[in-house]
Amino acid sequence: MASDGFPVSNSTLPFWRTDLHEFDSHRTTPELPAESNIVIIGAGFSGSSLAHHIYENNPSPPSVTILEAREACSGATGRNGGHMKPDVYFNVPKYIKKYGVKAAVEVAAFEASQVFDIKALVEKENIDCNFVLSRACDVVLDAGMAKESHDAFLKLRESGVADLKDVYHAYGKEAEQLSGVKGALSCFTFTAGHLWPYKLVLHLLKGAINKGANLQTHTPRGSIKAKKVLLASNGYTAKIAPQFKDHIVPVRGICSRIVPDETRKAPFLPYSYSLRHGPSIIIVGGARVKFWTDPSHWYNVTDDSKLIEARQVWTGIMGYSSDFMPHVGEVPGKPGRMVLAGFSGHGMPLIFRSAKGVVNMLLHGTRFEETGVPLVFQATQERLDSSKNEILQGGHGKVNTAKL
Repeated sequence: MASDGFPVSNSTLPFWRTDLHEFDSHRTTPELPAESNIVIIGAGFSGSSLAHHIYENNPSPPSVTILEAREACSGATGRNGGHMKPDVYFNVPKYIKKYGVKAAVEVAAFEASQVFDIKALVEKENIDCNFVLSRACDVVLDAGMAKESHDAFLKLRESGVADLKDVYHAYGKEAEQLSGVKGALSCFTFTAGHLWPYKLVLHLLKGAINKGANLQTHTPRGSIKAKKVLLASNGYTAKIAPQFKDHIVPVRGICSRIVPDETRKAPFLPYSYSLRHGPSIIIVGGARVKFWTDPSHWYNVTDDSKLIEARQVWTGIMGYSSDFMPHVGEVPGKPGRMVLAGFSGHGMPLIFRSAKGVVNMLLHGTRFEETGVPLVFQATQERLDSSKNEILQGGHGKVNTAKL
């Protein structure tokens, strides 16, 4: 089926959706309600987090309807690599040059904190989602990039502007020993998590439904009036809100699950891995280096029914922001409409607290500056007026792997 910019009906099957929840194709009411105080468009991590925060500690919550084009958590969240991995060092130098020291440090700290937010949530609500607090290991296999990343890290550490107390860096022979990856020339380890994302999202959705939310999967099926509309639609946002055209671009990615045959013992993976360049080893998610040179495979693509190059894998549609910062908060020039989208394939360590900030603005009139969400995430007219598009400028040659 050719995509018209909306989610296709014949998408590939991700591993995370092989154990379906009772609310996977749920409709709280047979028909759409005629009205709702709040309509959330999207039932992935963003939509479920918004609903969770709306009902959390709220004795008089507004009416909430959650709309999903396909099944619950059938978009990017249900198709990712299972990482809960903050960026605490890699992009910090770039953000310093672009936004200044304060903003760069704010973003890194914001990401790091959410790993522990999710850990606390999982433990508090006893969520069965295979969450493990672990270490991420970024491995560099290319000699030039290894030297560049090593020198950049030393400069960042010497500057004293970033909080690097949780980051360990190994270079040369120690990198191979620490990472366990043959040919590793440089590696960085830091606190991260991995989980079964679908199970987390469905737990949040079930909790919201039990408190009064109306989940409607498999839309469109009519119209609904709402006082507030929250766009949690990530890669499909521009189709709903045209002002985000070229600012939140659908980008297709690829993931796979590797299972050793019965005659071979699975290797022990003490970390969640990211491999930057070099030969493929065990690829569980990513593999961008194999297809990124041809944008027709991924840029402005909303069809996740087709595979990219490999077989026995799945694809998913991410929402890439043209400046690589998510759009969070009130949609400029559109009273009553808010957005939580454009996470550029990096939403897991950003969404939960960003959603809380949106809900505080929505329910309590909190100013964006008081939400704790980094200011560079704020959806502004200035960002929408910009003609810059950084997505096609870099290769982002990274292969993500996760321990499953």
